[in-house]
Amino acid sequence: MTAARAAVEILKREGVDTAFGVPGAAINPFYAALRAAGGVEHTLARHVEGASHMAEGYTRTKAGNIGVCIGTSGPAGTDMITGLYSATGDSIPILCITGQAPTAVIHKEDFQAVDIASIAAPVTKKATTVLEAAQVPGVFQEAFHLMRSGRPGPVLVDLPLDVQMTEIEFDPETYEPLPVHRPVATRRQAEKALAMLAAAERPLIVAGGGVINADASELLVEFAELTGIPVVPTLMGWGVLGDDHPLNAGMVGLQTSHRYGNATFLESDFVLGIGNRWANRHTGKLDAYTEGRTFVHVDIEPTQIGKIFPPDYSIVSDAGAALRLFVEVAREQRDAGTLPDRTAWAETARERKATMHRRTHFDQVPMKPQRVYEEMNRAFGPETRYVSTIGLSQIAGAQFLHVYRPRHWINCGQAGPLGWTVPAALGVATADPEASVVALSGDYDFQFMIEELAAGAQFNIPYVHVLVNNSYLGLIRQAQRNFDMDYQVSLSFENINTPELGVYGVDHIKVAEGLGCKALRVTEPDELLPAFEEAKKLAAEHRVPVIVEAILERVTNIAMSGSDIASVNEFEELATEPGHAPTAITPLV
Repeated sequence: MTAARAAVEILKREGVDTAFGVPGAAINPFYAALRAAGGVEHTLARHVEGASHMAEGYTRTKAGNIGVCIGTSGPAGTDMITGLYSATGDSIPILCITGQAPTAVIHKEDFQAVDIASIAAPVTKKATTVLEAAQVPGVFQEAFHLMRSGRPGPVLVDLPLDVQMTEIEFDPETYEPLPVHRPVATRRQAEKALAMLAAAERPLIVAGGGVINADASELLVEFAELTGIPVVPTLMGWGVLGDDHPLNAGMVGLQTSHRYGNATFLESDFVLGIGNRWANRHTGKLDAYTEGRTFVHVDIEPTQIGKIFPPDYSIVSDAGAALRLFVEVAREQRDAGTLPDRTAWAETARERKATMHRRTHFDQVPMKPQRVYEEMNRAFGPETRYVSTIGLSQIAGAQFLHVYRPRHWINCGQAGPLGWTVPAALGVATADPEASVVALSGDYDFQFMIEELAAGAQFNIPYVHVLVNNSYLGLIRQAQRNFDMDYQVSLSFENINTPELGVYGVDHIKVAEGLGCKALRVTEPDELLPAFEEAKKLAAEHRVPVIVEAILERVTNIAMSGSDIASVNEFEELATEPGHAPTAITPLV
């Protein structure tokens, strides 16, 4: 069989049944093999970067998924670099397959011939241009081994045109995936970590995305409940235990945080970080974050230990393996009567969580964004998978929305590229077609890769997209306050075709409808809940993306700090003031 056909057979035997991409001359032999082999459904993206983000969304949705994105030579590969960077930053395994000019002319400035392996190397676990056809099976086998072993991440395989078409000897019936390697904690390490934990008076667990990647959320909840220790999920770990769980202490950080989360963290004296990377949006200034606290850090990647600050003790381990030992040791301590009682400390965290809220109920027109998230909590239940990337919309969403399950907040955490949300949501909805998928964007993020809505319409991929429109680059506008300017961040103009929009400019409704989707516009707070309910019905009926555009006031400053978690500027009045009830957290039914 051809090397291209061998590659496709390996994809199938590694569990791949879905791919996203854009065909082209240099990758057509691979597409021919994909078509002939069958068994792998393909979604035609409208932009190759979009295909890479679809692959990300697909991987992030379910444990074991490997998203695959495919493109031709030259700019297709360079377009996917942003997706590879995003996947690397968040430890997400995706496989990027690119075509390449024939081997004889790769270095002779042939049309669309670029050294994509060198370009992609810094943002992948490995990037390889395969120059010998007989090496194709081994390169693909290694790719899956690397993506799943250690800290997960993306791999790029670049296939020259002649290599794809070369006949090789390969028996797919005897193919077996390589064993996955993950470091595992030892019993002695677990005992030491829990001894340090027992000596603390006000300990916290910080649960990162590594817990979700390891499919270890249930173990994390069991460990927290055994020890009675409050849990702070990071933005990538949000959903590791439900927002309504009594030990969920809220998120901590400069932006995507809760008032009660920061307050509880500042009272703590011990932090056990599991599968987290101490991201700067979580920690802020390290002196304020670390002062007076002992830290134990568990991470699958050895070079992550001590990268941000030196912990007092560290364990290099897969989060699930470490948590299994933590649970085992904690059970023994409980049975022996030596497990410390954390009831009083956990109760103080619950008291803060019950009282320290930001206000969400506003009746103004144009609307405040807080009200949009309040109504989203009412409209979309605990089973909702939220998708978002960056901006004030994402920051406010993290402050006000409620997430109850792992892999139900699907967020590009480290890279945060604008335009990520639409294609990622399509990948999520492809991975879980029966799920309630709700994307969240500001107007600028929405405009970046809006063309991918056509892929959703063509391939009948339904989801609801909440678009909060203030006709601004809101986060950058707010950051420019430090420079006393408002420069090149306004998206407003009077559209000659839709004067009724005023300065809000782009008519997103017409654009979305032109791309084959359904769309609704909301201008008053009381219209939000009915619009969300209608959007769900339209998505189910027509099996296409449905956009709900909420027209916001032009300027709203969202709570955040530029320095440390002890000095968050709230800007708006708080929910604890008379007549402003806190946002309810819906209990799981």
